[in-house]
Amino acid sequence: MAQTVVLHIGAMKSGTSFIQQTLGENRGLLAEQGFLFPGRKWRHQVLAVLDVLGQTRDGDTVAGSEDAWQRLVEEMRAWDGTAVVSMEFLGPTPTEDIERVVASLAPAEVQVVMTARDLGRNIPAMWQEGLKNGNSWHWRDFLDDIAQERKSRSDRANKFWRHMNYPFIARRWSRVVGADRFTLVTVPHPGADPRLLWDRFCSVVGLDPAGFDISGRSNTSLGAASALVLRALNETLPEALPLAHYQKVVKHSLAKQGLSGRARVEQPIGFDDEWVATRAATHIRRLEELGVAVVGDLQELRPVAQKGIDPSDVPPEAQLEAATAALAYLVEVWPSP
Repeated sequence: MAQTVVLHIGAMKSGTSFIQQTLGENRGLLAEQGFLFPGRKWRHQVLAVLDVLGQTRDGDTVAGSEDAWQRLVEEMRAWDGTAVVSMEFLGPTPTEDIERVVASLAPAEVQVVMTARDLGRNIPAMWQEGLKNGNSWHWRDFLDDIAQERKSRSDRANKFWRHMNYPFIARRWSRVVGADRFTLVTVPHPGADPRLLWDRFCSVVGLDPAGFDISGRSNTSLGAASALVLRALNETLPEALPLAHYQKVVKHSLAKQGLSGRARVEQPIGFDDEWVATRAATHIRRLEELGVAVVGDLQELRPVAQKGIDPSDVPPEAQLEAATAALAYLVEVWPSP
């Protein structure tokens, strides 16, 4: 068994795609340093985590996920070194599932790394992530809902905070693995060296960051107009549309390839609501009280104002242009007869 297993548990929208891409595209360099990123593709880690957490889609087992965790564990058992698993679904895991995940990796020492980014950037990013997964939540309804105290929130807002309540996630995991085996890595504020997050991650897991190619694709945000087009599309699509079809055509093709390419020509989503600073200050205080190791600076969790336009103010002309571009993209990629 690998002597150490590093579980990178998220949080969502905290540079996870960047780290996963870098690990996946540098397997040879990882191996030279005694590290394994198990699974032939990162998707195999996704399937493994769905399996071990018992997660389904619309009540059905996800194709390829059955026994996927055991297959990943067996690959790590054959490795004499350090293995790294990176999957943000692990973050908001219930305590009993955390204990089961950790026990399944024995006798390896489990180290947990959690990356976290300020809510000022994460809130617009999470709204967009919801749109890419079929939601049709209006921007202001989304903000009003997540700003509520717990007893007044909708189920959708509670789901948001299960992923964004950093102290709660850190407390659960550190109690199971021990505070000395849990590290929080903060995402630098805009303007920092692009390698800084990677350097911080490597310093925790014991990697030499030099030589790694970090130029892989990132999870690009949508412009405000394109986000509204996607929201309107989701509202129009039939509820009975198969999830696999939606993910293939809308999420992975239209949203992540077609519309994301318009980010450079559209206004971004602007966001600077006052309540976020108060919520972030509470998170920082609770993390300080928890006493977990921090690489970076907890003050980087203070919200950064997002310059741009409120989606409610995007003119119809801009939305029409984005919708036309979306149609043109679909025609371009549609299979030839």
